[in-house]
Amino acid sequence: MKKNIFLSLLFIFFIIQLQKAQVNLSVYSEISIITAGPGDELYEKFGHSAIRIKDPVLNLDIIYNYGIFDFNAPNFYTNFAQGKMYYLLAKYDFKYFLNTYKKEKRWVKQQVLNLNQQQKQAYFNYLETNALKENATYLYDPFFNNCATKLRDITKYVFKNDVQFKNKDIGDYKSLRNLMNQELYFNSWGNLGINLIAGIILDEKRKSEAYMYLPDYVYSIFKNATVKSNNDKNKQLVLREDVLLNFKEKSNSKFNLFSPIILFTLIAFIGVFITYIDFKNNKRTKIADFLVFFTTGFVGLILVYLWVFSSHKTAPNNFNILWAFLPNLILAFKLSKNISKTWFQKYIGILLVFLLLTTVLWIFKIQVFPIAIIPLIFLFFVRYMFLYQFLLNSKK
Repeated sequence: MKKNIFLSLLFIFFIIQLQKAQVNLSVYSEISIITAGPGDELYEKFGHSAIRIKDPVLNLDIIYNYGIFDFNAPNFYTNFAQGKMYYLLAKYDFKYFLNTYKKEKRWVKQQVLNLNQQQKQAYFNYLETNALKENATYLYDPFFNNCATKLRDITKYVFKNDVQFKNKDIGDYKSLRNLMNQELYFNSWGNLGINLIAGIILDEKRKSEAYMYLPDYVYSIFKNATVKSNNDKNKQLVLREDVLLNFKEKSNSKFNLFSPIILFTLIAFIGVFITYIDFKNNKRTKIADFLVFFTTGFVGLILVYLWVFSSHKTAPNNFNILWAFLPNLILAFKLSKNISKTWFQKYIGILLVFLLLTTVLWIFKIQVFPIAIIPLIFLFFVRYMFLYQFLLNSKK
């Protein structure tokens, strides 16, 4: 009996040590960059990037996926609002990864890296260590630390100065916002939301390596990258490319009757019409003013919260607060009361200056604002001009 227990414990100890032992890839192993096309959900619109390691000798075919998150995780939405989005590196059989994209009818391509055996092993060891439970969770950022940038950063970390990400065909000095707007349809709620909460950090001109927050640019820049070989000569980083799923790319532009521009244009038309009637009758529709001041103030409250209290890297220095002016929220509830007409007129004058300043910042591309807000900016300008003139006339 004691002998059986001893043998069982010895066997368990052997298994544990075997699991801890380093797995050595064979010469037939392949490490690939996987790029997938866009999907239907907002977080799928930019596509996806992952790493595949395949070794037929070890019967190994694994995907390392940095794009895993859990909506049901404790405090997920609270953490999201505060800029604390925790993602996970998941390691699982590649066939399950591919089946998911096959069901969603999204194209998938792979780029097999042109690495020697030592480089393959170093890449594999890094991923294995990173996939451990204590290392797998990371603080996600959609522009600076996501599933795509991880592939760039891992490759640079493993190969140090041996890898060069250069692509003359792409060119430097584009902004992250400009690249994002090319991927995400301008007349969509997703495009509006991202552009609304993101400040001037997205408008800074960047070098092409920064473009690799987008899977398409990971694919194109890896394609033209180089890595040092055993004799210290540079060789192409990508050995070959394979199309694994050949679905047609989904269009990112779909007509939607309730799209931002259509809805905001309708609101602007109604608001300008009310203002015209008020001008003709020399009166002020208080409910219209309440809605304008409450809406702009409430949006301003969200933007200021994200700027001051959250950890979102893109939230600070957001000049959307010029038209979405936080104090408007307080003023909305005071419009029905007796307030100083002289003070109110000066306040309206400041709002008009802020609208003009918004336009100047936009023209000179210091910050590019959401295209969908153009009808609203026009409405606010018309309404504020009317209120300024109305208050001026009422004091005579």
